Amino acid sequence: MLTATYTLVALSVEQASIRVNLLSFQKYMQSTLMRQQSLSLSQMEFACESLNRLYQACHWRKIEMYLIPAIRQATEQADQLLDELGRLNQVALGVIRKVQEHIADARDDEQQVTEICSGIDNFCESLLCRLDKEEKELFSVARSTIGGDAWFDIANQFLLHDAHVAEARRGRHSERLTLAADNGVVPDHLVLPQLAALPVALAGDEDDAIEIVPPEMQRRHRWPPSRAMAK
Repeated sequence: MLTATYTLVALSVEQASIRVNLLSFQKYMQSTLMRQQSLSLSQMEFACESLNRLYQACHWRKIEMYLIPAIRQATEQADQLLDELGRLNQVALGVIRKVQEHIADARDDEQQVTEICSGIDNFCESLLCRLDKEEKELFSVARSTIGGDAWFDIANQFLLHDAHVAEARRGRHSERLTLAADNGVVPDHLVLPQLAALPVALAGDEDDAIEIVPPEMQRRHRWPPSRAMAK
């Protein structure tokens, strides 16, 4: 059971980091966006970008990649719970699509602010609810249904995953420092570490990180966000 304990502790650390990012963005929305009568295009794009990054961070967690497949293989008793977790994901994804629609509509009124802020709050609450259910219900199911050999395999996958991410991050960090020196520009996540969130394994880019950097900070350091949006 030591291997199971190690695995669940590692997952709890990942859960805590994701939770901090969700609460941080929710607080940004409540303290900044909600107080405005209208939102600029850059603010809406930033909101959609941030939601997409947070969604991807949740989707590409170790619990999704390794623990849930092991539970599905071990038992069918968790199917209802897994379906419920999937529905919470769909709620979050629906919010991203709604914000994308607002960007396309190019409206500029107080109702739009209310709708976007309400959507962001719903997004954060849905994923926070998912994290709680995983820790209170899914971890319990995992302990009771996954066998010793399977726990060993999962722990080994974690170690390989972490080693790969660490190696990729070292290479990427070196490239960013070189780029910053060549351009005379310091990226926000190097200047303001408190705004840099949890490093997560994303599809196609295992050492990318969530960066919750408001548009005004992006302009200051000339470090524009990517335009990748959830489909």
